[in-house]
Amino acid sequence: MREDDSPVRAPRTARRCCCAALVALSGLLLSASAPAAEPAKPAASPLTLGTIHLTPANPGADTLCQLRVEVANKGDRIASQLAFTVKINGQELPVYRNQLFMQRLDPGKTSTVRLYNFWTTETTRPAPADGKYLVEITLREAKWYEIATRDGAEEWTPLQPVTGLPVKAMRVAGK
Repeated sequence: MREDDSPVRAPRTARRCCCAALVALSGLLLSASAPAAEPAKPAASPLTLGTIHLTPANPGADTLCQLRVEVANKGDRIASQLAFTVKINGQELPVYRNQLFMQRLDPGKTSTVRLYNFWTTETTRPAPADGKYLVEITLREAKWYEIATRDGAEEWTPLQPVTGLPVKAMRVAGK
């Protein structure tokens, strides 16, 4: 105590530094005792790709092929606005880059989506030496939809994107 009977106080800056140090120390102690959080795993997609259908089943060089893929909707809503990537022997077919397929995929059902026909060989994609064609289909994006009939017309209302994409399927065809 001082002569005037008032208690001695530490300067404000010293008190603030002490408080800040205590807060930092308690934060370190809490973080050291808390278990480390595991990184979040991506949710499985409610849309999955199934069988890839290729006609003819064993194409040769310079063959026009029809391509279809089965898509299962395990969600509880209608899905559509499907964006695919298709590769033949690792080479992407550019026609899919800006194309959306507006096919309706009903919940709880598997639907066949007809994709574009393609030639097994082109000037930029020669025939493989072993005669085998690896077809890889990726569903990159899709959206949930609400589809209602009003005044005799269907109204499609896009909702949020489908989570868990992309999903892939592959098939080897050829001789």
